[in-house]
Amino acid sequence: MTIQQLINDRVVAALAAVGVEGANAAIQTASKPEFGDYQANGVMGAAKALKTNPRALAEQVVAKLDLAGIASKIEIAGPGFINIHLDPAFVAARLQTALHDDALGIAKAAPQKVMVEYSSVNLAKEMHIGHLRGGIIGDALVRVNSFIGHDVIRQNHVGDWGTQFGMLVAHMVESRAAGEAELELKDLDVFYKHSKKRFDEDPAFADLARDYVVRLQSGDAEVLALWQQFVKLSLAHCNAIYRKLGLLLTDDDVRGESFYNDDLPVLVEELRQQGLLTESQGAQVVFLDEFKNKEGEPAAYIVQKQGGGYLYATTDLGAIRFRTRVLGLDRCLYVVDSRQSLHFQQLFTTARKAGFLSADAQFEHIGHGTIMGPDGKPLKTRSGDSVKLVDLLNEAVERAYALVSDKSPEMAEGERRQIAEAVGIGALKYADLSKSRNTDYIFDWDAMLSFEGNTAPYLQYAYTRVQSVLRKAEDYNPAAAIVIGEAAEKQLAVALTQFEDVLFTVADGSQPHHLCSYLYSVATLFSRFYEACPILKSEGEVRHSRLQLAALTGKTLKTGLGLLGITVLEAM
Repeated sequence: MTIQQLINDRVVAALAAVGVEGANAAIQTASKPEFGDYQANGVMGAAKALKTNPRALAEQVVAKLDLAGIASKIEIAGPGFINIHLDPAFVAARLQTALHDDALGIAKAAPQKVMVEYSSVNLAKEMHIGHLRGGIIGDALVRVNSFIGHDVIRQNHVGDWGTQFGMLVAHMVESRAAGEAELELKDLDVFYKHSKKRFDEDPAFADLARDYVVRLQSGDAEVLALWQQFVKLSLAHCNAIYRKLGLLLTDDDVRGESFYNDDLPVLVEELRQQGLLTESQGAQVVFLDEFKNKEGEPAAYIVQKQGGGYLYATTDLGAIRFRTRVLGLDRCLYVVDSRQSLHFQQLFTTARKAGFLSADAQFEHIGHGTIMGPDGKPLKTRSGDSVKLVDLLNEAVERAYALVSDKSPEMAEGERRQIAEAVGIGALKYADLSKSRNTDYIFDWDAMLSFEGNTAPYLQYAYTRVQSVLRKAEDYNPAAAIVIGEAAEKQLAVALTQFEDVLFTVADGSQPHHLCSYLYSVATLFSRFYEACPILKSEGEVRHSRLQLAALTGKTLKTGLGLLGITVLEAM
């Protein structure tokens, strides 16, 4: 059980003991050390509901509050806030457990079967900067949920079906005949533009492309084989970027739109049998009264186009049906641009009407904002095109290499390259993950590669600093007891015990920036501890205890950064 949950339960029990049932304890970490380590703010709301004096109620609650062995001091502040100071012995015992556990003493959650759908690229085009946020946010959520004990399924719901693939396959066939396919397919964006130009300008090619679409959708073996070759080649492009970016996704995690093709007629018939479908201008739609326009007309969720074709909205419904009925998911996180918010609201509403989603199924749109350029508009190249993701990753590494070479020109090139890879990719990922996913942010190379402030390079350096201290302590005793005496020791120690609270908060709300803020706080507190409390120059039990705090700080930084998908280095 997390410390926050433990205190919450005790405060709720105390409130109940004074006659306040079902109150929210409103436990949060203290904003300043003088306010203790945790604050219980729920008395204010309870007093307002009861129309009683909040400070008098707080005194009653504190009298009933049993935090023996947990808190060394409990005090009432202001009109009725309860400040809780953790007992150093309690904190030390938690840290001792964490030090000797590979999972750092983090308790496991009640396990759920959780899917994280992320990246989900359109295989007809090359990956660009718009794919960055969803990829790294989704990957962090996979890592955190797995770490706390959930059964996590990674899912790459790629766009691998549709009319554009007839055009692309036709162009691939003709490029091969001309001996140009290998050169053309090195750049999928160029390949797509060339095929689209031919489709628009060459009626004979357009007819050929349409013929390929018909043959593809009817299951023609020859065209299906050509389509599979294109999909495989496109996925190879994606996998190279996933490896460079340090994402966990592999081919085993791919279940594209095409997977659901055979089930779509069955799904539409099931909706028809339930009386949910209405024909509107030749299309089959589900009208949603929950989403009415200004004229009071319900929104139409189209599941089959006029002429019988299906849409990605239909495929998304099929995916939900498969994920609940076949995979038995408890929770599904769709890490997709916030601009798709309305689609997901309507998708989940339709799925619940159809009985594909139970009332307790947690299917959530984990929306994210856009990466902006200095002009406040979505980041583009000078020519106005989307920035290719592979180019962005290469530039991150090259910029980091220049930075490392400037700081340590005497270092061997191979070592500088290794550090640049970790620092460049880490900086790019952390700059994104450290922002609330709900907001847009301005892309800034200088800020993200800085060794000062809340950045990956700063945290990576903080980790190497800890490791340097431990290497110098040749007689370090890893079994030594932790004794907390100084204020700087207490602040760092309490922060280290809160790792568990933070991870559960990140998993519950799917907000990785809380983990970033926490790691930055730990690194900052270690720096203060290092300055205020001599480690290597201290003696006896004090020296061993402080080395233990340093060791756990290092483990926490390494584990936390690892959960964000960021590599640490033993030396920089």
